[in-house]
Amino acid sequence: MAYELKQQDLEALLIGGAFFGSGGGGTIESARHLASRFQKGDYYPADTVRVVSVDEAAAAQDGDAVMVAYLGAPEAINTAQYPLGPVTAALKIKARLDHQGRKLAYIAPPESGALGFVVACLVAAKLGIAVLDADGAGRAVPSLPMLTYAAHKIDPRPAFLVSQGGLCVELDVTPRAGSHGDADHQRDVSAIVEQMIRPVVTDPEFEQYGGLAMWVMKPSQLQDALPVRGTLTRALELGRAVNGGTIASAAQMSRYLADHCGIKAYTLAAQGEFKSASVNTAGGFDVGQIVLHAGPADYTVLYQNESLMVWDSRRPAPVLLAPDSVAYFVEGSGQSVFTNGDLVTGKGKLNPAVTGRKVTLLAWEAEPELRAPGGLIVSSFLQVLASPLGYLGPYVPVGALQKLTEGGVA
Repeated sequence: MAYELKQQDLEALLIGGAFFGSGGGGTIESARHLASRFQKGDYYPADTVRVVSVDEAAAAQDGDAVMVAYLGAPEAINTAQYPLGPVTAALKIKARLDHQGRKLAYIAPPESGALGFVVACLVAAKLGIAVLDADGAGRAVPSLPMLTYAAHKIDPRPAFLVSQGGLCVELDVTPRAGSHGDADHQRDVSAIVEQMIRPVVTDPEFEQYGGLAMWVMKPSQLQDALPVRGTLTRALELGRAVNGGTIASAAQMSRYLADHCGIKAYTLAAQGEFKSASVNTAGGFDVGQIVLHAGPADYTVLYQNESLMVWDSRRPAPVLLAPDSVAYFVEGSGQSVFTNGDLVTGKGKLNPAVTGRKVTLLAWEAEPELRAPGGLIVSSFLQVLASPLGYLGPYVPVGALQKLTEGGVA
């Protein structure tokens, strides 16, 4: 059922989004920065945004949806005060639809993440339309072909990338056949668009990030394009539980995930401490690693914006592989949920706010749509695991990796 969010709801939304973002999806800092300015005034025409389910939007038949996001290095996006790039990109899509006698009625988040959810809500509020209670992955991802919009062959044309200063680039890959190409072409073109976008955001005008609007969906396409649903509400409710003190330990978080989200969480590392962090920002990505020490082992989380692989220093193979998700839960006084970008300071050092506090690594298996054998999404994750992370094996779900570890095989 549809409902409305106010500015005070965005804090819970971004905390929950950050937890489900697998270390990425933009930083909590950047999402908070944007959310703090959500009030009726010169920029926003209203101080509420309407959230609508996919089923409701598909049944209403009252207009199209488009995916809108920031794309680039999380550290760079921290400086944004208003979602100028994403709003302008969405307005470009709206103008194109208006010209065709169509209507833009919904904004779709790209992924589960603090920034992805907040930006989708703010763009919808700015345009006076609704945001869909779903996203393209149920976690955050480092590249466009990893989203269900690409896997379900939604036409990526038109697509606009806009800088905070208003420089607009339309990404138009000419189809091989017909006006929109065949189904296989739509899968291929998402990878091509990704390859085009990354060099663009490195231009000084873009400063490592930009606002992206692409994948326009008619009402009849929403069910297929967005099989991962209820994720905005899931993040909102978990964020409220964390902020309200209902979830104050990793054990309580695991129980909450099982009871309220249907998620079986595996504990990769329990009650450890952060040891070190490093990051390098290039090509629109923050690439680095977070190391924590728990018991007799060091655990290294490798990330490319999002966490993609975890190593246990005692094991000859990884203990987690994307697209499965991993999250940090930090106990003690202060914030308990962090993204990779929030854990690393601007100088590439570990955030002192987590020094000496107990941290647990929780992991769970990806949505079924992300791990379909031979599918575009899992294949895209394997490409990133291979380069730049150097993993050349197959995807193995975290549950199976845990059984192998318990049996002494891995």
